[in-house]
Amino acid sequence: MYFIDPSELEAKELFPGVTMRAAWGEKIMLSFIDLGPHSVVPEHKHPHEQMGIVLEGEFEFTIGGETKVVKAGEAYYIPSNVPHSVRTPAQKARALDIFSPPREEYK
Repeated sequence: MYFIDPSELEAKELFPGVTMRAAWGEKIMLSFIDLGPHSVVPEHKHPHEQMGIVLEGEFEFTIGGETKVVKAGEAYYIPSNVPHSVRTPAQKARALDIFSPPREEYK
């Protein structure tokens, strides 16, 4: 798959109000995340490195105990095994997460 249309990818609900559509290669994964109003991604960690960018809206992101509201156009980095969580305000938001290596549970 050389070209990716996120609307054609299978949607998976990760948490109430949070859906993900993933595309992956051998060593990298793109995860298109849609977050509904007042949605929560509880604190968790994983061995994968993660970077991302907010495509629309904004959300409150806590990474390694540091909290910041990230807005459209801003990016973030989560090292391996660092706890992180997300909360959206009254508006929906969209982000693109990049994982390395790909997360098997998202395939």
